[in-house]
Amino acid sequence: MHTRREFLRSTVLGASAAWTVPMFVERTFGQLHNAAKDLAVQPVTGKDDTILVVLQLAGGNDGLNTLVPYADDAYHRARPRLAKKQKDLIQLSDYVGLNSAMPFLGSMFKDGDLGIVQGVGYPNPNRSHFVSTSIWETADTNNRSNTGWLGRFFDNACTGADPTVGISFNKTQPESFGANRNPGVCLNSPELYRWIHGGGEQAQAEEFFAKLNQPDDDEPVDGASIDMPAGGKPGGISGETNLAFLERVALDARVSSDKILEIAAKHKTKVRYDGTPVSRNLNLVARMIAGGMPTRVYYVSHGGFDTHNQQVNSHDRLLGQLDTALKSFFADLKEQGNDKRVVLMTFSEFGRRVAENASAGTDHGKASCLFVAGHGVKGGLFGKYPSLTDLHQGDIQHTVDFRSVYGSLLADWLRAPDLKPILGASYPKLGIIGA
Repeated sequence: MHTRREFLRSTVLGASAAWTVPMFVERTFGQLHNAAKDLAVQPVTGKDDTILVVLQLAGGNDGLNTLVPYADDAYHRARPRLAKKQKDLIQLSDYVGLNSAMPFLGSMFKDGDLGIVQGVGYPNPNRSHFVSTSIWETADTNNRSNTGWLGRFFDNACTGADPTVGISFNKTQPESFGANRNPGVCLNSPELYRWIHGGGEQAQAEEFFAKLNQPDDDEPVDGASIDMPAGGKPGGISGETNLAFLERVALDARVSSDKILEIAAKHKTKVRYDGTPVSRNLNLVARMIAGGMPTRVYYVSHGGFDTHNQQVNSHDRLLGQLDTALKSFFADLKEQGNDKRVVLMTFSEFGRRVAENASAGTDHGKASCLFVAGHGVKGGLFGKYPSLTDLHQGDIQHTVDFRSVYGSLLADWLRAPDLKPILGASYPKLGIIGA
């Protein structure tokens, strides 16, 4: 490349933005290009290697009514209105069963494609949405890190990779993408959804986008939005100025334009997705995978899990939406022939209290469960289900550190060569990824 403008026009992302964007966009692409030239080895990408999808269950998913300890009398005593009976569950063992709102995940478990990690949490847990989300996103229990666990993976294992090495569909870029060099991109422009209307009018696309990203019905009791990262700062480049952050956000909006739309439109699936935000975003992820995006990590969220009031119906509904979305997503991947290249992990910032509250709901707790799904997974139950009688301030105590899950996926699925600069320490691997 002789000039940055030539580079801008020649790249997958730049092709959509050439001649229409401010000079700082050219400068950004030029910097990325110069960094890439310094590397002798071309990094692997999502075009030719494994892909991780991270799905946040935002608000604090109630793990006890997701993976239900139906055989434990303490569970039924603590939840006289909310407890699930054995006959209403998908039985996984002689102790636990899966919420019946998730028949597809039940079938994945039976087929050996779903790993369920029990009692996931971290030492000295925090019940704040913001703080605990930040801890999960940064993998730093002291909540002091300026970078996220995925951003450190991008920096240390994907150096010189395409800016779209990580793509988030959140309203704001997640803290987990915070990086020193390459924080991925956050695609939240209305232009991204034009293809859904077959190239329809911008106003129509904007209306759709507004509906897609409207707040969840279940708001936190303090009135704050759980979508905002801890401290109000989304993930980005560590140490960047406010001006640089605004410039990069503008770049992200441009990146989400014509070329990515062209890639997303390549795949014409026969699989039906329903109308929920999580289904629509997983539809987009599937289209981008089919279109050959170089992305290694996709990040989506499913909100509304802050179930303080009248939990039973709302929680089952949310789990049902998750199950339906995942059924469509994995069917789409199988139709593409990409099902063996993709693993999906769920997480939530914390679980709920063991005892139900006076409003037939549950309050902020600590440990919970999470799912790891895909053909690359060694299915089964991992970790030990926490005791429901040996509690700490009314909460179950974690039996698996969430960084063991991260380390297992980073080493065995994404094949990161060195976990020390990403996680800062070694954690026992779970063996959740198949041979």
